[in-house]
Amino acid sequence: MLVSAAEMLKKAKAGHYAVGQFNINNLEWTKAILTAAEETKSPVILGVSEGAGKYMAGYKTVVGMVNGMLEEMKITVPVALHLDHGTYEGCQKCIEAGFSSIMFDGSHYPIEENVAKTKELAAICKEKGMSLEAEVGSIGGEEDGVVGAGECADPNECKMIADLGVDMLAAGIGNIHGVYPENWQGLSFETLDAIQALTGDMPLVLHGGTGIPDDMIKKAISLGVAKINVNTECQLVFAEATRKYIEAGKDKEKKGFDPRKLLKPGAEAIVEKVKEKMELFGSVGKAE
Repeated sequence: MLVSAAEMLKKAKAGHYAVGQFNINNLEWTKAILTAAEETKSPVILGVSEGAGKYMAGYKTVVGMVNGMLEEMKITVPVALHLDHGTYEGCQKCIEAGFSSIMFDGSHYPIEENVAKTKELAAICKEKGMSLEAEVGSIGGEEDGVVGAGECADPNECKMIADLGVDMLAAGIGNIHGVYPENWQGLSFETLDAIQALTGDMPLVLHGGTGIPDDMIKKAISLGVAKINVNTECQLVFAEATRKYIEAGKDKEKKGFDPRKLLKPGAEAIVEKVKEKMELFGSVGKAE
């Protein structure tokens, strides 16, 4: 059964660890991430971007697939199904489809409009027992056509949004979606510290988890980050494992072209990568 992410993130913040959000793109991705979570006894958040939701034939299809897997795979750990970087319209569709958590990304709006739309969605989520993530300040790079330069968030604006009844807050602190460039300046811990000072117990979210050095990840967790998003890293290991399989000619051996065989190395690579991240984030065993 899907759950809100609110309780797992409150526990994470209090326990000084983070829960990973791992984006899903298809059945293989979802099965691999759930397998890793169950084997490590870690709570997990399945992230779905609007683009991925469309690719998987719509949000209702995603909900049906995930609910079916939770039952058939006998998953015992807490699992939240979460819209990633949602538009206002996308949030409404996911609420109707049966997601247990949504993110409204109003960071590109003037702060007054971000506040108004976030406040409206917070009331709906509270009524339905769902968790809501909001964003202040842009995350660098591109996510579903939304391009951000990676500006650091204004701590005072963060407090305005946090006070609306949201369950988690994504704040730009120099983080970037995708692969980090060589000239990346690193995370602004000064900004993160200032945000936590004003938002108190609010679980903070670190987007763009791929490529951030482990020591920075651990320091961010110590400063209030309780949710870390990973997507690109899973895509990279999946692509690498699949490439090796084909380049070795295994797709030409004993029906190696069967998708169940062709996609298996990539799926196994995702399982191992997710386990590695859960260990780094400190969430292993926290579902027991």
